Amino acid sequence: MTTTPAPAPRRRPSWAGRNYTLLTAAAIVTNLGSHGALIAAAFAVLDAGGDGGDVGLVAAARTLPLVLFLLIGGAVADRLPRHHVMVAANTLNCVSQAAFAVLVIAGEPQLWQMMLLTGLGGVGQAFFGPAAEGMLMSSVSGEQVSRAFALYRMAMQGAGLGGAALGGLMVAAIGPGWVLAVDAVAFAVAGALRSFLDVSHIPERAPGGGLLSDLRDGWREFTGRPWLWSIVAQFSVVVAVVGAAESVFGPLVARDELGGAGP
Repeated sequence: MTTTPAPAPRRRPSWAGRNYTLLTAAAIVTNLGSHGALIAAAFAVLDAGGDGGDVGLVAAARTLPLVLFLLIGGAVADRLPRHHVMVAANTLNCVSQAAFAVLVIAGEPQLWQMMLLTGLGGVGQAFFGPAAEGMLMSSVSGEQVSRAFALYRMAMQGAGLGGAALGGLMVAAIGPGWVLAVDAVAFAVAGALRSFLDVSHIPERAPGGGLLSDLRDGWREFTGRPWLWSIVAQFSVVVAVVGAAESVFGPLVARDELGGAGP
C-alpha cells in the first residue's frame, strides 16, 4: 500500500512573492538600524557637551527636510523607476550616517555638522517613503493589498521597537559612534536587497505633466478634502509630541535619572 506524501508546509503566504519578501526584509533591517541610531544620535549630542536644546535641534534637522521634501519625493517617485529612487535614498542615508559615525568616533563633532548630516538623512527618507509605498503596492495582487500592508507595517513596527532597545544597549556597551556605523551598514544591506527587486512586470508609466503642475494639483486635491487635512493636522501634533518624547526627553531622562543609555 502506497501513501501520498503530505505536501511540505509553505513558509510564506502564496501572495508574498520575491519582491514583497525583499521589501519586507529590507524594511526590517532598516528599522532595526534607524531606531537604534535615533538613540545613538541623542547620546552623541549629549556626550559632545550638548544639552536638551541641542538634542532638539538635531532631531528637528532630521524632521524638517523630511516634511519639506516629501511632496517632491512623491512626484519624483511617479517619474523615475521606484527601485532606483529607493536605492539612491538608501545610499544617501548610508553615506550620511557613516560620516556622522566617523565624526563621533574621531572626536568632538560640532553641532552644525550633526545637524547637516541628520538633515541629509531626512532628505533621503523623504524620497524613499513614497517610492517604497508604490513599490509595495506593485508587488502584491489587488485583493491581498490590505493584508500585505498590515504584515509589512507589523514587521516595521516590531523592528523599530527592537531596534530602539538594542540601540540603547549598544550605546551603553560600545558607544554612540559605533551604533551609527552599524546603522550605515544596515542601510547598505537594505539598499543591496532592494537592488535585486524584479521590475520586469511593472509597466512603464505614461508621462505626466510638469513637476510644479503635479504638485499644485496634488495640493488642490488635498486641501479640497476636509476629512483628510484635518486628520493630517491631528496626527502632525501627535507625531510631534511622540517624536519629542522619543528623541529628546527620553534620552535626557535616561542620562539624568536612570544612569545612561543601558536602562
